[in-house]
Amino acid sequence: MQMPTKAFRRLRFRGDYWGYFFIAPFALFFLVFEVYPMIRAFYISLFDYGLGNQSWIGLDNYTYLLKDDVFIRSVVNTFGFVAGTVPLTFIFALFVASMIYKKNKYISSFFRGAFYLPVVTSQVILSLVWAWIYNPVNGMANYMLSGFGIEPVMWTSDSRVALPALIIIVVTFNVGQPIILFLAAMGNISTDYYEAADLDGANGLHKFWHITMPLLKPTSLYILVMSTIWAFQTFVVVQLMTGGGPNYATSTIMYLLYNTAFVYGKLGMASAMGILITALISVVAFAQFKLMKSDVEF
Repeated sequence: MQMPTKAFRRLRFRGDYWGYFFIAPFALFFLVFEVYPMIRAFYISLFDYGLGNQSWIGLDNYTYLLKDDVFIRSVVNTFGFVAGTVPLTFIFALFVASMIYKKNKYISSFFRGAFYLPVVTSQVILSLVWAWIYNPVNGMANYMLSGFGIEPVMWTSDSRVALPALIIIVVTFNVGQPIILFLAAMGNISTDYYEAADLDGANGLHKFWHITMPLLKPTSLYILVMSTIWAFQTFVVVQLMTGGGPNYATSTIMYLLYNTAFVYGKLGMASAMGILITALISVVAFAQFKLMKSDVEF
């Protein structure tokens, strides 16, 4: 005899009761600290919202930003960070993980800790260290270049060099976690694949390209998406190293958002920037999923 639908649903809910109970705190946290702020930010973006001034202006903040040269320059710089840091982070993390994966536990642990240390260290402290490295007079970077007879470089004062110099810093901030993830994913690959490849006469490059890389695609997708989000949110290094200069050469959306909200008090305009950067991140992440989803099994 078939159980009535309503009774079956009641029994199923009772069986899943503890599941709902355990996810309730996270769901509540997500709604309060993620969903509500996004809705509130969109609402504020429709106002000329400042200290003592709250008037409805509709989509004027968005139309103004799309015509503002400084905002457009910041968007271009932000995509420059993404285009520079994401491939460098991915390639360098994959290279390091491949090099240390088969080393003994002491060497592997040393490099894991060395590369992961910046992840758990304050970016303010790291930025100050890099400020000394990039010092044009007595910094380590120019000292090393002088050994090759190269003239000193104004790392953070030259508009042609400032953005690439900051990209290098951001890569050192973010590369630690992808290395750990790649190492963990490599540890889950069965050795049977490599033994079969050895019997077929495959060399190391063939095994890496045809076995390791395909089986790392779920991890690779996650790293690409997260690295993209980190790059879009670049702020601390810009604030401390260049202040968005020279001549807005390193200004990012997050840096401009901070100044707009907390320096100029234009909270409505800043909220509009936040909504736009969320949309940009969503579009880029969606494109990454579409490009890789056919090859990724979850």
